[in-house]
Amino acid sequence: MTFDTLNLHPKILQAVAKAGYSKPTKIQLDAIPEILKGSDLRASAQTGTGKTAAFLLPALNRLMNPPINASKGPRILVLVPTRELAMQIATQTEKYSKYLSQVKTVCVVGGVPYPAQVRKLSRPYEVLIATPGRLIDYIDRGKIDFSRLEMLVLDEADRMLDMGFVDPVKKIASCTPPSRQTLLFSATLQGSVIQLSEALLKNPVEIVVKAEKENHENIKQSLHYADNLQHKNRLLDHILSQENVTNAIVFTSTKRHANQLVGDLKDKQYLAAALHGNMNQRQRTRTIAQLRNGTVKILVATDVAARGIDVQAISHVINYDLPETAEDYVHRIGRTGRAGAKGIALSFVTGRDAYKVKKIEKFTAQEIAIEVIAGLEPTGKKQDTEQKPRKRPRPQRKEGAYRRIHEKKKPAKKRSSPRKRQKNR
Repeated sequence: MTFDTLNLHPKILQAVAKAGYSKPTKIQLDAIPEILKGSDLRASAQTGTGKTAAFLLPALNRLMNPPINASKGPRILVLVPTRELAMQIATQTEKYSKYLSQVKTVCVVGGVPYPAQVRKLSRPYEVLIATPGRLIDYIDRGKIDFSRLEMLVLDEADRMLDMGFVDPVKKIASCTPPSRQTLLFSATLQGSVIQLSEALLKNPVEIVVKAEKENHENIKQSLHYADNLQHKNRLLDHILSQENVTNAIVFTSTKRHANQLVGDLKDKQYLAAALHGNMNQRQRTRTIAQLRNGTVKILVATDVAARGIDVQAISHVINYDLPETAEDYVHRIGRTGRAGAKGIALSFVTGRDAYKVKKIEKFTAQEIAIEVIAGLEPTGKKQDTEQKPRKRPRPQRKEGAYRRIHEKKKPAKKRSSPRKRQKNR
C-alpha cells in the first residue's frame, strides 16, 4: 500500500513524497484511518516505527477544515517529555506542512528564553508542541487559549510518567475542551499508562505494533568486562586514544557522572563535553554544534539528552554504563554507522549488571562478542548473565555467644520441701 490509499489531502501527500517516503509503516497503516475517523486512540509503538507521522499526518489533514472559532490558540496540541523530542516533532511538522501555507507551528520548551516564545504565542498558530513544565507556566500566566483545540496528542506517555509528569499532564488535559480527540502513544501499554489513558480517552481504539529489530550489520558490537570504575576509566582511556576514533559518544547512567567523566577526560587533554537534562536548550544546541564542527570530539551523554543527537560522523558509541532496557541499547548504538557508514559500539560490563547482556542479546537476536585488551584484562571472575538474588548476610554474634547458646546446660538441682528435708535428717 502507498500513502495515496490513506485519504490524506493532496498537499500533504505532496510533502510526504518530497520527504522521500513512499510506503507507510505498520503503525501508520493502522493508526491513520482510525484517527481520520475521529476515534480516540492508544497505541504502543517504539521509536523508529514511524509513529510521529502516524499522528502528524492525520492531524494536519484535520486542519484542512475550517476552525470552530477564530481564536489565536492551537487546534492541535502535542505533549512530549523532552525538549529534544519537541524540537524533532516541530521539524517534522514543518516538513509535512510545507505546502500548507495556513498552518503555523509553535514549539515551547524549557531552557529557552520566555520573550521569544511569548511573541510566537501572541500570533495566530494551529499546532502547539510543548513539554509539560513550560506549558503549565504559560497556562498559569493566561498565555494559552484552548477554546478551539480539536486534538490532544500524548507522545512517549510512558516516559512522561517516568519523569513525574502525570499531574501536569492531567492538569493540561483539564484545560482543554471535553470534545477534543485524544491520542496516546507509548512504548508499552500497561500499569500507569493504561490508568492515564482510561482517565483521558473516550472508548479508545487500541493498536500495538512491535518494532522491527535492526540487525545493525554495519556496526561492530563488543563487550568489555570491567572490575570497577577505575578499570572502566582505563579501558575508556585506551579506546579513545586509538587513531580510528574520530568522534565518540560515551553514555552514562547519571548526569552527575557525565559531568565527572567530562572533567576527567579534559584533564587528559581530550576535547570532551557533556549533554544531559540539567543543561538549557542553548547549551545543548551549542554542544551539538561543537560536535558537528569538530570543536568537541567526545560527547558524554545521558539517555534523555541523547534523543536529540543526529550527527552523521560518529565513529564510536561507548556504553560506559549499560542502559536499563534493550530498546535503549539499540537506540544508543544507532548513533553510529549512519548513512551506510561503518560504526563501532562497545559496552563496559561489570559482574553486577551482566544480566542485562542476556536481555539485549535476546531482544536483538544477536550474540555480542567479548573482547579483552592486553594489559587491561579483568581480574574478577565473570558472573553468570542471570541476575541472582543476593543472600542476606548472617548476623555476627559476639565471641562466646555460640558456646553459651549451644552448650548443654546442667539441670538445676531440685530443692526438696522443708518437711522432706527434716525427714531425711
